[in-house]
Amino acid sequence: MKRLKTALVASAAGAALTWAGLAQAQTTTQATPPEATATADADGLGEGTAATAPPAAEPVIATPEPAAAPAPPPTVSDAVAAGKVILEVRARYESVDQKKTATLTRDAEAYTVRTRLGWETGAWHDVKGLVEFEDVRLIGPEHYAVNVPGATTAPLNGANKAKYPLINDPKVTELNRLQLTWTPNAAFSATIGRQRILLDDQRFVGNVGWRQDEQTFDALRLDGAWGRFKGTYVYVNRVNRILGELRDWDSDSHLANLTWSPAEQLRLQGFVYALDFENSRPNTSLTYGVKAGGKTWVGLYQLAYNATWARQSDYHNATPKYELDYWGADLAGTFDIYTAKVSYESLEGNGTRGFTTPLATVHAFQGWSDAFVQPLGGNKGFVDGLKDFNVSLNAKPRFKRTYFFNSDIIVRYHIFEDQRTGASLGSEWNVQLLAAITPKLTAALKYADFERDNSVPLGTAAPPPSRTKVWFTLEYKL
Repeated sequence: MKRLKTALVASAAGAALTWAGLAQAQTTTQATPPEATATADADGLGEGTAATAPPAAEPVIATPEPAAAPAPPPTVSDAVAAGKVILEVRARYESVDQKKTATLTRDAEAYTVRTRLGWETGAWHDVKGLVEFEDVRLIGPEHYAVNVPGATTAPLNGANKAKYPLINDPKVTELNRLQLTWTPNAAFSATIGRQRILLDDQRFVGNVGWRQDEQTFDALRLDGAWGRFKGTYVYVNRVNRILGELRDWDSDSHLANLTWSPAEQLRLQGFVYALDFENSRPNTSLTYGVKAGGKTWVGLYQLAYNATWARQSDYHNATPKYELDYWGADLAGTFDIYTAKVSYESLEGNGTRGFTTPLATVHAFQGWSDAFVQPLGGNKGFVDGLKDFNVSLNAKPRFKRTYFFNSDIIVRYHIFEDQRTGASLGSEWNVQLLAAITPKLTAALKYADFERDNSVPLGTAAPPPSRTKVWFTLEYKL
């Protein structure tokens, strides 16, 4: 920096001396013109001035404009001041009516409010900073249980809550994000710190954004682009899960994703997720796979497809040896405001454990009721494996009113089967209506109803109990 300043000063001094020399030379060689006598029309509107002697032609010397001083680079305080506020408030009512047992005797209800407040700075030497705090408060009585999915221990919010179904929105105040992002050019970026990570459709890695306490990662992330190739590598040191800090996972995990997009009709992806959790050994695993997708137009219809295969196995001797496969495919067609979609997923199971996705936004998959969980705890799944065939219809009506616009309606129906035995396990309806009240305030009404089969063949794992869930959400984003 000192050398740069010295060079700039020397250049400016040299330019000044050069201009001074030119001016001096012109002054000493130029004759002084004789004095002029003004005529009656010397108001500037006549033909000119009369002189006692013809004046010598005076050369016109163009005086250069002084060079503008380069703008000083922004300081750290300038970058902070040039930033923007992050403010989000989400109020929610959730109810759960689950099949009663000797222990589970009541329905669950929760009135919660989540507030996020933070600041994202402007750029300083291509670096931006972000800090964000998150607070989840309960309004009214605590008529629900909070616990690790699949756990058989007492609820985290008290043994007396065991009579209620789970609603995993605990009261918490925490640092949600604290990160630095360096973007030296359009082809590369690096982010370090506590951050939100969403990879692809979040089937394997996401932020579980539906729950009030968001899942974030203490991680180093690198993103690069080379022509039609894009790559992401993430080292994860800690997973800040949705149940507060006491249930976070200490991690030594690596996530890698490489995508090649030769055309709109074809997008190929390869991924490897090596997950190692010191305090959640059953969820330690190695998963690798490939995915193909794309979209095209057929007349007035847009068709989109995806197909995924993955294999999961034990990793670092954290669990008994196993090897399980995942298959998934979907086909969607869009015409005007309507989109119809057919999806199929097969998550293999061996009777002891099933294929798992512990870092995924699993609420978006296998039904919004979140009925299927791993008995090992921590994430969604089924010991026998699970087949999920579902169809959905999405509509975006053009209906607009002052306080009701940009509406979005989704209706989906799932049929679940045991992957290992082929037995029917149950079905589920999902419905959601979302609309904007103002450009910054949205409302959503959501419904999920899972109905298990009354009986299954001998040798098939028992399906989860029937349940119905309802949500009403108001969300404000600055």
